[in-house]
Amino acid sequence: MANSADEHDPERVALVARARQGDIEAFGQLYDHYADLVFRYARYRLGGDPAAAEDIVSETFLRAFRTIGTFRWQGRDIGAWFVTIARNLMVDQARSARRRFEIPTADILDAAESATAHIVPGPEEAVLDGHTHRELLDAIQRLRPEQQECVALRFLEGLSVRETALAMDRNEGAIRALQLRALRSLARLLPAAEPG
Repeated sequence: MANSADEHDPERVALVARARQGDIEAFGQLYDHYADLVFRYARYRLGGDPAAAEDIVSETFLRAFRTIGTFRWQGRDIGAWFVTIARNLMVDQARSARRRFEIPTADILDAAESATAHIVPGPEEAVLDGHTHRELLDAIQRLRPEQQECVALRFLEGLSVRETALAMDRNEGAIRALQLRALRSLARLLPAAEPG
């Protein structure tokens, strides 16, 4: 996935232009490029439910296909538009069902176990070393909501900074700053780790 916004990628600009003119193959290529991002975002927001996330992906791209002719560049990757559609669908579902989206504790622990199984340790993971999943979960739940979402998307769902920025409708610099503040808060909230 490129690091520059779509409007700076001539191939992507041409692809979007073709899709806006009704080119099904071009839209299919956009789907291939962004479906996984939308799925991971939806799965996170829906408490880890893959079937519900697949439904959101299907409905998102159906709605996008119907309305791609109205898409306008706004200085952001077209992936942000897809994620916005998915977010709006989930908000609509929540309103009609009169329920709130909350991440069940067991789902966060399951996601954390599967995500941490393949993470190569880096500076961000130093905060997490020496703590149990329960301690970590308790500390994450004490973060501000946007910090919780950033940590969950980056470390539990494995989204890149760019994908997290798209999912949270922020720029990459804001996500890096939010992630840093969240990790600093976690470091203060977690009990001191015992030397290994």
